[in-house]
Amino acid sequence: MVAKKDSPSITTDLRKHYVTVPEIIDTASGIIINGKKFRSLIFTTDIAIIMNNDADAVIAVYPFSPHPAVIQGITNVASMPVLAGVGGGITNGLRSANIALFAEAHGCIGVVLNSPTPNETYLEVNKMVDIPIISTVVSEYVDIQEKLDAGVDILNISGAAKTAHIVREIRKKFPKVPIIATGGPTEESIKETIAAGANAITYTPPSNGELFSTLMKKYRQQEEINYDEQKALEEENKN
Repeated sequence: MVAKKDSPSITTDLRKHYVTVPEIIDTASGIIINGKKFRSLIFTTDIAIIMNNDADAVIAVYPFSPHPAVIQGITNVASMPVLAGVGGGITNGLRSANIALFAEAHGCIGVVLNSPTPNETYLEVNKMVDIPIISTVVSEYVDIQEKLDAGVDILNISGAAKTAHIVREIRKKFPKVPIIATGGPTEESIKETIAAGANAITYTPPSNGELFSTLMKKYRQQEEINYDEQKALEEENKN
C-alpha cells in the first residue's frame, strides 16, 4: 500500500463513512487542467456518493442521452471538479456542443464524448467550449491522431480487461497525450494500468445497495450486542 503524504487530516463526525479510492492511484503522475491536478476520478452519477468520497474529480457519464438536468444536479452537489458526459453516439453534433457549453457554464472542467463520436462532433464541441474535450477509446485500433486533430485533448481508455494493453499501445505512439484509464478491480490491475502509461485512473465505487448492506450488517451486530448487554444487566439485577 502506498503511504499518503504526512498531512494533517480532519474528518467531521457526520462524514466518517465516505467512499475512499485506492491509495495506489496516488502513484499516477496526474493531469493538470487549468492549474488543478487530478489523479483519481470516481465514476458515478449517484449524487449521494458524489457528496461522500475522496476522489480528485468526478467522471459523470451514463448510458442514456445526456441531459442538462443531470449535469446541473451533479454540479450542484459536487465539491470536486466534474467531467461531464455530453454524448457522441445517439446524441451528437450541435446538441452535444450545446450540452457541452451548458456543462462549462455550470463549472465542469471537461466534457467527455463516447467511443462512436464522429469527428464532426468534436469539431463542433471544440468551437463551442474552452474546456478540455475527452474522448473515450475502447480499442488500440482507433485513429487517435484523427481525434487529436479534431480537437480532443485527453483520452479516456475503457477497454475492460484489455485496458492496460490499450494504454501501452497508444502510449508508444503518443508519449505526451494525457491519458485517463479504468483501473480495474484490484490494486495490481491499477498498478499495471499506471505502469502502462495512464496519468489518471477512474474508480468505480460500490453501489448504494452494497454500501447499505455493509452498514446494515454493522447495525444488526450492534443491536445484538446491546440486547446481550441488556439481558446480562437484567439477570444481574435479579440476583
